[in-house]
Amino acid sequence: MLSGMAQRPRPVRGATENPLSSRFNLPARAADGDWLDAREAVDGAPPRLRTSVTVEHPRTIITRNQSPDIPFDRSINPYRGCEHGCIYCFARPSHAFHDLSPGLDFESKLFAKPDAATLLRAELGKRGYACAPIALGTNTDPYQPIERDWRITRAVLEVLAACRHPFTITTKSDRVLRDLDLIAPMAADGLAAVALSITTLDAKTAMTLEPRAPTPQRRLAAVRALAEAGVPTYVSIAPVIPAITDHELEAILSAAAGAGARGAFYLPVRLPWEVAPLFKAWLAEHFPDRAGKVMAIIQSLRDGRDNDPDFFSRMRGSGAWAGLLRTRFGIACRKLGLGNARITLRTDLFRPPAGPQGELF
Repeated sequence: MLSGMAQRPRPVRGATENPLSSRFNLPARAADGDWLDAREAVDGAPPRLRTSVTVEHPRTIITRNQSPDIPFDRSINPYRGCEHGCIYCFARPSHAFHDLSPGLDFESKLFAKPDAATLLRAELGKRGYACAPIALGTNTDPYQPIERDWRITRAVLEVLAACRHPFTITTKSDRVLRDLDLIAPMAADGLAAVALSITTLDAKTAMTLEPRAPTPQRRLAAVRALAEAGVPTYVSIAPVIPAITDHELEAILSAAAGAGARGAFYLPVRLPWEVAPLFKAWLAEHFPDRAGKVMAIIQSLRDGRDNDPDFFSRMRGSGAWAGLLRTRFGIACRKLGLGNARITLRTDLFRPPAGPQGELF
């Protein structure tokens, strides 16, 4: 079976297919050829999709950006690809750079960067480094399941804590609580904040939308635990999907406030590049009764297109539906006492890591 061929949906996976990207004119790839790949032909069941992890050795670990609509200029992503399998993930197209599909490959063929902490220590120690908050979880989730064994995110946090360097974390996993011993003391000094992504409170919707992410209730419990530990905690309703999850906006905000979140933010669904056809295939499989309506509203948000790549408007959408969403969000936040998600962290406590000689003492 070719990796680019349409396949039947697999349990606990997000994408319903594994199309190859054509943007880089990369050749099609054959499957491994072992007996598991022939399972469908033998017994009529789709082959079990195994998760693989490839070690990646980048030269640097801090990614810089100059986007005017993003509130940070640097980030760290310990992993490429994400096993959570969220169908809407805007990072899916990046797998094409590895000659891999943004579909099932993105959530099953992962890359880990075990040198991340070492690289970070070197970059923070460079002469002239100017401290500003580092964002974790901006592309793929730093607390996806493989973090349990690889512990790369924790190693990065250990360096940041030792250097008193501010950071933010965005995740949809309660695994973040495993590092509370590092996060809480940093937060007490104004050096850390966490955002939990909660897109739905409905378990059935979450199972298809974000199949390998922890349940919404576990994420809310994480919000509560973080808040009780004194960590500034926010809830990200990103994305809001018309006619699928938008009716839950007020309920999610209410649950967030009840769990102790300080603030919240939202983003209308974005469908860049190869995400759009994957999302449409997902709609056809799981919501065939309203697929056309969903796409019609999305296109009304995006000036008649599946996606709007322009700065600022890509984050909030345009038109009547976007305006109504902003109004609903604002009213609910005011009623619940939720603030905005503008996070201010200290930078004056930063101390560069000790050099090799200093670490001897």
